[in-house]
Amino acid sequence: QIAFMTLTLFPIRLFFAAFMMLLAWPFAFIASMGSDEQELEKPLSWWRKIVDVLLKAMMRMMWLAGGFHWINVKGRRALPAEAAILTVAPHSSYFDAIPVTMTFASIVMKAESKDIPVWGTLIMYIRPVFVSRSDQDSRRKTVEEIKRRAQSDGKWPQIMIFPEGTCTNRSCLITFKPGAFIPGVPVQPVVLRYPNKLDTITWTWQGPGAFEILWLTLCQFHNSMEIEFLPVYIPSEEERKNPVLYANNVRRVMAEALGVSVTDYTFEDCQLALAEGQLRLPSDTCLLEFAKLVRSLGLKPETLEDDLDKYAASAMKMKKEKVDLKEFSAYLEFPVSHTLERMFALFDENEDGVIDIREFVIALSVVCKPSKTLETIQLAFQLYQSESGTITEEDLEHILKTAMGVSQINVTHLFRAVDEEEKGKITYDDFYTFAELHPHFAEDYLYADQMGAESSLETSSLSAPNGICTDFSPDNTEDKNKPLQKKLN
Repeated sequence: QIAFMTLTLFPIRLFFAAFMMLLAWPFAFIASMGSDEQELEKPLSWWRKIVDVLLKAMMRMMWLAGGFHWINVKGRRALPAEAAILTVAPHSSYFDAIPVTMTFASIVMKAESKDIPVWGTLIMYIRPVFVSRSDQDSRRKTVEEIKRRAQSDGKWPQIMIFPEGTCTNRSCLITFKPGAFIPGVPVQPVVLRYPNKLDTITWTWQGPGAFEILWLTLCQFHNSMEIEFLPVYIPSEEERKNPVLYANNVRRVMAEALGVSVTDYTFEDCQLALAEGQLRLPSDTCLLEFAKLVRSLGLKPETLEDDLDKYAASAMKMKKEKVDLKEFSAYLEFPVSHTLERMFALFDENEDGVIDIREFVIALSVVCKPSKTLETIQLAFQLYQSESGTITEEDLEHILKTAMGVSQINVTHLFRAVDEEEKGKITYDDFYTFAELHPHFAEDYLYADQMGAESSLETSSLSAPNGICTDFSPDNTEDKNKPLQKKLN
């Protein structure tokens, strides 16, 4: 079917879809010219209403060319005065743009998107909220702009937000980002379904690329899609004051409508679990729990690397000194809390009430730079090395156990391979030279040396077909009341 459709229908569909997008461009360009905020807050003029209808028809024809012959819409879309924000999930594909083109609701987009030829003009027409990567204060400005529009009593178009913040495989709903819920106004949940026999829609950050997804989808004779507008969710006073609680409650409602579970994992957790560095995290790693505690503690992703440098410099001064919970609290400059106690417990190897602060720094480095294995190991060498700049096999074992978040690991094979002169100690330069010659040293000298065919380390390197790692299935959602897994016991 793919071969036949590639030679026949695919090029026709691709050409027609591109043609409809190009046809829509001049209308969007003219309608966007000279628009200022005051004009945008006014009702559409008669000629803009005509342009609006024409553009929606052109966009519908574009999706029709892609095989979306009919789109099943359930429920009623609320008016802007009823719900200023539409929260859409699950987000799994760029075909999720279909409800955007059907409603012409504003969306939150990267500022760079407006510079894309043709597509950038169409985006500008729907008056998006732009996020700038180059502006360190962009997150705050974005939230303020969403809040301003949401509280305009329907003067601005509705804002459509995908609160998961990334594409997933629709098996569950990951943690919602709080941006859509900070304004504290009513939102309308919108759920998406693709009930196709063969899934060519899902586009995650692992697996088929964007063009391959487009190609396979256009080779389907028909693509099914369902859009369901759920009842408007009006937040309670407690939810208005607590955006995270508000987000979690809306997510629960959407998960029930979809018939899927929820998971507390986030996009950042998936990045950590599937990082492409030389070390692959095993399925039983406690670093995922550690990453959640880092976020819960209030360490912000945008400042995490600066925090790491500060904590590393302090740890180097402390050397091998161990600290108790109170000292750990002072070191992090955070008050003692349940979250801090849980984090402390992860590193309390012997349950004697003290931890090695160097292990915290190494774990934080992995969370900050999941794909940069050698940078973490270099930092670890600086923390553990003697005055001569060397570490022992025992030190290397501590470093790698912490970097992988496991309780046991055998580094003898790896250490002897690096220590060619059999000195019983190695430098970072020795390790770096070895890693350059053996880029897959973990598979060759760690995993293969100690793990059987059914080991957790071996299976953890495999990802689910659509890109979300197997560790993130709903069945593995952690019970927060169960005992924490220790890193080193």
